[in-house]
Amino acid sequence: MAYLASQLKAKVALVEKDKMGGDCLNTGCIPSKALIRSAKILSLSKKAKELGFNSLDIDYDFEKIMNRVHGKIKEIAPHDSVERYEKLGVTCFQAQAEIISPHELRIGSRNYKTKALVIATGAKSRFIPFPGLNQISYLTSESLWNLKALPKRLLVLGGGPIGCEFAQCFRNLGSQVSLVEQAPRLLFRLSEKVSMFLSHQFKKEGIDIFTSVKVKSFQLNSQGEKSVLIQEKQNKERKIVFDEVLLALGRQACIEGFGLEKLNIKTSKGVLVSDEFMATNYPNIFVCGDVTGPYQFTHMASYQAYYACLNALFRPYTYFLPPGIKKNFLKINYNIVPWALYTYPEVAQAGFTKEDLKQQGTAYESVTYELTHLDRAITDSENLGFIEVLTPPKKDKILGVSLVHPRASEMISEFILAMTHNLGLKSILSCIHIYPTLSEGNRYVAGEWMKKNQSKRVLKVLKSFHTWRRH
Repeated sequence: MAYLASQLKAKVALVEKDKMGGDCLNTGCIPSKALIRSAKILSLSKKAKELGFNSLDIDYDFEKIMNRVHGKIKEIAPHDSVERYEKLGVTCFQAQAEIISPHELRIGSRNYKTKALVIATGAKSRFIPFPGLNQISYLTSESLWNLKALPKRLLVLGGGPIGCEFAQCFRNLGSQVSLVEQAPRLLFRLSEKVSMFLSHQFKKEGIDIFTSVKVKSFQLNSQGEKSVLIQEKQNKERKIVFDEVLLALGRQACIEGFGLEKLNIKTSKGVLVSDEFMATNYPNIFVCGDVTGPYQFTHMASYQAYYACLNALFRPYTYFLPPGIKKNFLKINYNIVPWALYTYPEVAQAGFTKEDLKQQGTAYESVTYELTHLDRAITDSENLGFIEVLTPPKKDKILGVSLVHPRASEMISEFILAMTHNLGLKSILSCIHIYPTLSEGNRYVAGEWMKKNQSKRVLKVLKSFHTWRRH
């Protein structure tokens, strides 16, 4: 946001009380994907015989893997550094700020006036004070990067995206992993088909999964051994012994400690309320990212920042635009929200899910292509997963798409482009796709839609036509 505002020649101040780059660079996307990459190499080595090798043993050191992770953070850090932004003309403050009024904030010992303010304070790991938890040490997605040794037994509390990514990652690295989820299944907000697919994969890899359970208490015995007591189905209790526990219970917005309480900025369900222009109940105070939701993705924060920035700079003057332009000018749209889960296989989603459409009362059809049949997936020995597309009945408009495959996060881009520019499955079907590639799967699912929606009347006419031609 500061980058865009500076390019538009506005006078910009950027305030960060901790590390530049925020969660994504220091404790989120960058370190987690770097760790997952190393773990994936170990996972692939276990499939050596499938690829024609007698064996492929990898000697590795967990501390060196973590050192590589921190090295990647340092390598990317210049992209978000004070030096880079100051060269762009942004005034950077590495200090605690306090909002004094809608047009004034205190940074350090000085007060500064502002025309507009954008709050992008992010989120932190959600903490639940389970009985006995204060007696033991625990990890979060922020603190696990200080690990020097691989936990022999890792307990992961929470079967959402963060919990699932780390559970599989540490299992690939060699930990015995127990994954505990209160909901009836992992990734409860995803479709049941996706959830069950990943659960089957996790069990196949040796992850112990406990769903529909309640955490009762944490314990520490006389030998210093840590354990958790959980209540399973039918009120049965079970004790899980572990060396480290990772709390992956979701994230909560950072909305306290910098003056919001004094202004009575509206909140709902723990986040700052914003309108379609990313404005709060104060017309000059805007928000973006995890602090407002509804999606906690870095790319969503960037998308929201674009609208927050432009509205902060220009919104008062958009009233002078013609009505037809003003209606949707700088108005955010959440109809196409892509995201990915970096498990193995990956999960990628864009647009609406079946559950979304059912809640809206929107009629839809679904079409699926199983990637077990795709030539490139077969040659790579990664012929697993599927592509599912949702459309209006008898129409090729893409309402939503779900992909499950080791490279789903890359394969979904074609669908995102099509949805953004209102191109349907017929357009994807008409494009030449290189053979053999994984992207052919996108074309094949479009072909499945075409087969499903062929007109019986047209087919009957075609049959008569070809019969006539043969005579």
